[in-house]
Amino acid sequence: MSTDYQQARTALGGRMRELRITCPDGKLTGPQLAGRLGWTHSKVYKLEGGKQTATHQDLRAWADATGHAGTYNELASRLAGFESHIRSWRRALADGFKPAQTSLTAQIDQSRDMWIWEEAVIPGLVQTADYARHVMMRYAQLLSPARDIEDAVRGRIERQKWLYQPGRKLYVLVWEAALRSLICPPSVLAAQLDRLTGIIGMDTIELGVVPFTASMKIVPANGFWIMDDRLVVAEDWHAELWLDDADNIALYMKAWNTLRESAVYGSDAHNVINAARRNLSSR
Repeated sequence: MSTDYQQARTALGGRMRELRITCPDGKLTGPQLAGRLGWTHSKVYKLEGGKQTATHQDLRAWADATGHAGTYNELASRLAGFESHIRSWRRALADGFKPAQTSLTAQIDQSRDMWIWEEAVIPGLVQTADYARHVMMRYAQLLSPARDIEDAVRGRIERQKWLYQPGRKLYVLVWEAALRSLICPPSVLAAQLDRLTGIIGMDTIELGVVPFTASMKIVPANGFWIMDDRLVVAEDWHAELWLDDADNIALYMKAWNTLRESAVYGSDAHNVINAARRNLSSR
């Protein structure tokens, strides 16, 4: 968890404690407030200490129970401010995959240029429907029950219209591991690799592949997307980070350009993809 995120969560907790001790009908102790809310008193202290992230429902209940109902909008604004930068996967997927994708699609629609690095999976903007389905199923097994995967698959494929709009450009880099990772049946991966070879040469896509044999100037770590010069979306196991400050955007752009130095393009990329495809045929 980032320092900025933790500082913001701690500040929110401090504000919540302030509301508790300035209750209009007298200062409340933590156990007294917990009793009003029907919570354990440990939850009250975790929220105030910045050790647990409040939900919007928690904030509404807190504001009402402390007699400061009018502060809910302030509290919710504070929460939105730091949740927009780090989205816990468990929380983001609580209502299913489709809603979690909607906000990302809105950001993609606003973008004219995107730079993508993926080290272990084919990027969503060039996935086949079958491949996308299996990727989501894997995440669902780890993080959240699979409730609306088919809706999410349709949404992901619909998002690919971006690639065919004038004035758009996708610069995508994938590590060879993404071409060989069997997160789906071999037949599904074979069709996905065929899809990749089909996009080589499109004027809206520049596809680079980093072979296993390439000399690397940087560790090929987790995937990230850069949208114009305004937003980076980076993924980890626990969360998705949305970074909109200039320093971080510049850092990720530097990382992308460093990775690009190890990539091959055109017929050379085609050869790496075909080698992975032939490997599947021999299974």
